[in-house]
Amino acid sequence: MTANKKTGTNIDEVARGIYRINTPVSIPGGEFSFNQYLIVDEAPLLFHAGLRRLFPLVLEAIERVMPVERLRYIGVSHFEADECGGLNDWLACAPQAEPVCSRIGAMVSIADIADRAPRAMADGETLSLGEHTVRWFDMPHMPHGWDCGLMMEYSTRTLLCGDLFTQGGAGEKPLVETDILGPSEAFRAAMDYYAHAPNTTALLERLAAERPETLACMHGHAWRGDGAALLHSLADILSGR
Repeated sequence: MTANKKTGTNIDEVARGIYRINTPVSIPGGEFSFNQYLIVDEAPLLFHAGLRRLFPLVLEAIERVMPVERLRYIGVSHFEADECGGLNDWLACAPQAEPVCSRIGAMVSIADIADRAPRAMADGETLSLGEHTVRWFDMPHMPHGWDCGLMMEYSTRTLLCGDLFTQGGAGEKPLVETDILGPSEAFRAAMDYYAHAPNTTALLERLAAERPETLACMHGHAWRGDGAALLHSLADILSGR
């Protein structure tokens, strides 16, 4: 569903009650996209606050689905502009919302920059949203950021996988079942954003063990299929196997 015809910002359901908000942008060398994911439930959660300059577009998209003041949680994977640039704008228009981040993230960044105190999630901690339940996974330096963390939603087996499987282009298809590993590796070859930490493979294997069926990518298309196999393949590439 197109939310803004001028910018192409759109919002579509990619799993039950989970919506991808996509905004295409121009970058040197071509097109790119920024995605946020909205879980609509008794306590709605937005994962990725988005760039501050994109806030009005994401707000417009969310209000196609629900009143923005219902937002209860704003999930931040790690401290970076496209993760938390719009955070305080969301807190201003959703009076019950609180930031959600890792304990490291709260300690080193979010507790200082956010206008309300964050909910600092422990590794493995769950958060009930109503019919949906999300679990926080600490993912330090994977793909980057000491404070990095990701979320898994269990009723739909959706992995909110952040910068993993970043694809170039506008991300015009909300959800695909075709290959995203090849395009994401092609994008990484030109601009490698991975930290390549010693435990990267182990962290990917940990995510694979959760058997996700939908990957909610922050850049590009969301994907549906055998998420465990895809994560194993990425781990093999990064480890040189």
